[in-house]
Amino acid sequence: MSGPEVLDFARDGVAVLIYVSAPLMLVGLAVGVLIGLLQALTQVQEMTLVFVPKILAIFITLVIALPFMGATLANYMDRVAARIIAG
Repeated sequence: MSGPEVLDFARDGVAVLIYVSAPLMLVGLAVGVLIGLLQALTQVQEMTLVFVPKILAIFITLVIALPFMGATLANYMDRVAARIIAG
């Protein structure tokens, strides 16, 4: 395997990682910002208030996005297996 092929593998892997993790990270960021804004507006500075809504939102997003994530990872594995078989 040549250098450019290795870089293609790495580039594809990073792209798949971003595609798979982006929905969860964006929802976590949005919920964190909303809870932070709510805390700033109400002046309730409880540190543990952020965790439960963020965990619930990420879990719901994970359940909704799981088919997309699985399909993306399966497609990537198919491409990797095809390259391995091709030699």
